[in-house]
Amino acid sequence: MTASNSYPWQSDRPFNAYSNYMQKRFGQRIQKLSIDGGFTCPNRDGTLSLGGCTFCSNDAFNPSYCRRFESISIQIEEGIKFHSWRYKKVQKYLAYFQPYSNTYAPLDVLKQRYEEALSHPQIVGLVIGTRPDCVDDKKLDYLASLNEKYHIVIEYGIESCYDTTLKQINRGHTFDCTVKALEEARKRGLETGGHIIFGFPWETKEDMLKQADILSSIPVDNLKFHQLQILDNTIMKEDYLKNKDKYRFFTFEEYTAFIIQFLERLDPHIIIERFASEVPPRYNIGESWGKIRNEQIVQTIEQKMKEANTYQGRLFKH
Repeated sequence: MTASNSYPWQSDRPFNAYSNYMQKRFGQRIQKLSIDGGFTCPNRDGTLSLGGCTFCSNDAFNPSYCRRFESISIQIEEGIKFHSWRYKKVQKYLAYFQPYSNTYAPLDVLKQRYEEALSHPQIVGLVIGTRPDCVDDKKLDYLASLNEKYHIVIEYGIESCYDTTLKQINRGHTFDCTVKALEEARKRGLETGGHIIFGFPWETKEDMLKQADILSSIPVDNLKFHQLQILDNTIMKEDYLKNKDKYRFFTFEEYTAFIIQFLERLDPHIIIERFASEVPPRYNIGESWGKIRNEQIVQTIEQKMKEANTYQGRLFKH
């Protein structure tokens, strides 16, 4: 039995790959352009906290063209130039509002910034990264109205399914808050994404694997996985430097094996957008995998799954 004969993505790949999904939906490659919309976060401006989440360093993930002192229109033009040398045939893009919490502003501010991005002729939709406690009915209704004409995705930082972890990393909300935000988005026909981090030192391997079952039971469409990294200018860095003995990082072999086990338990309808995070070496204070790039991670996981004749959802319990 093969994945292509058994499960909904209908391809010869052993997992439900985001690139395949986008190709099927649009009939061509669509590239994301990161946009800094000038937003902040309730975990940083004092509403919830001043320190932010303990792992968070937005600078480590922002591409060079993503600069908040530039207008959104200029960032889009710079992003297109940045990607054009590598993806010469790409003509359509998604504006990815990435840094901080991109629904954390009054609705009229959101409308102005989103619609500036959508006014560009090569932008066909938005991906909006935010927190589950930074949405409300009016904002979701507005995004649903945009979704009638554009491809709109709301991407929540889930990070963990366990409240004990969310408290330790200073998220400032519960997992139940995440579930409710996903449910409200689903009611309105909005596509949803989520981030999950693997490797918190207080979570066991079985704790992490159980999250495949939990995530399969909630209305999330796309997932991005991150291995735990200790990044410069974070609260977690300070704890790591004082308590290195409590941190143990996945080796590359351990992580790829773990991801395969996780995928086997995960609902095959969930689209896999990313397997690991990649940051410039200067930001990574903890252990790293050297020069291994995300493309190699994907290739390794895919090859190992094919060799083992396994696939996403093989052990999924309906």
